[in-house]
Amino acid sequence: MGLGLLKEGINEVIATTCDNAAPMGILCRNGMVRMVVFRGSHTAERIRQHGWVVANFIFDPLVYVKTAFEDLPPDAYRDETVGGVTMQRLCDAEAWAAYRAVVENESDDALIVRLTLLKEEVCITTLHPVNRGFNSIIEATVHATRFQQSREPRLHDLIRHHASLVRRCGGPRELEALELLSTYLDFGNDD
Repeated sequence: MGLGLLKEGINEVIATTCDNAAPMGILCRNGMVRMVVFRGSHTAERIRQHGWVVANFIFDPLVYVKTAFEDLPPDAYRDETVGGVTMQRLCDAEAWAAYRAVVENESDDALIVRLTLLKEEVCITTLHPVNRGFNSIIEATVHATRFQQSREPRLHDLIRHHASLVRRCGGPRELEALELLSTYLDFGNDD
C-alpha cells in the first residue's frame, strides 16, 4: 500500500495507542512511513506492547494542546477491529489510518518506529483552508513540550512568536487553545 491519507513530509496527527492519545509527526519519505517516539512516553510503551498505532486526522487545535499535556477521557475513543486486532481511534476524527508499528531502531532518547498501513477511513469530508493560527498552535505546542523538559530560553521565544501569530491569524478555537497552552506552561500574560 502507498501512503494513503498521508503526504510526503511530516504529517501532524493525533496518534492513538491503547487508551492513549498524543500529537505526533508521522514522517513520509520515499514511500516509507515512520515515527520518532520518545522513550518513556505512553506512546512508546504501548507501541512496544501492542504493535499498532492509529493516525487520527483532526482539525481541532484544542485536542492537539490537550493531548500534549493530559489524557483524554475514555469516551473520547472508539474501538475499531483491524485485521483481527482491536485498536482505538478518536471518536471525533475526520479520518483515521491504522498501522502496524514495529520498532526499527533505538537511541538513548527515542525509538524509530516503522509503520505499515492496514486500514484507513474517511469519516467526514470537510475542506480546511490553510489557517496560520492553527498551524502556529501546532508549532507552539511542539515547542512547549520540549520547553517543559529543557526550559531553554530559545524555545520560550519560539512559543511567544507563534502565540503572536495565533492572536493575529487564529479564530476563536485557536485563541482558546492558546489560552489553554498558556495555563500548562504557566507563562501568564508574557506569552
